[in-house]
Amino acid sequence: MVAYGFKKFFAPQIEDGTKTHTIRGHRRRHAHPGEPVQLFTGLRTRHCRKIIDDPICRHVRPIVIMSSDLIDVGIAYIEIAGMPLRRDEIEAFAISDGFAPDRLQGIAPAALIGTSARETMGRFWRANNPGSRFEGVIISWGGD
Repeated sequence: MVAYGFKKFFAPQIEDGTKTHTIRGHRRRHAHPGEPVQLFTGLRTRHCRKIIDDPICRHVRPIVIMSSDLIDVGIAYIEIAGMPLRRDEIEAFAISDGFAPDRLQGIAPAALIGTSARETMGRFWRANNPGSRFEGVIISWGGD
């Protein structure tokens, strides 16, 4: 079983089933399809809390995300399992990844929240991922 830690402001969306995946960099071991995953906030702290009972991993697919300071929305390109997302699909993906601005109001840092989910994701991405190109995996446990 593999454990994944999340920022506190993602917990309500994991609890209500609107966030059903996570994007992670390559590491020695990720969850495998059919295996339970543990989802926590405050992982490795005394404030550690399991968000929901262990869901089952459905997919692990490669993902490429390219960000840019040259565009306001921050996220320039997303490719999942070799398939590039169209502009409208990037916004929908950012919403499904937990970045809908209305869902984060009052619980996430104000500086993180943009006018769209794509912009909010871009702000989060630039603050937490060095470089403009990210290659990793998307681990899904829900219906996406």
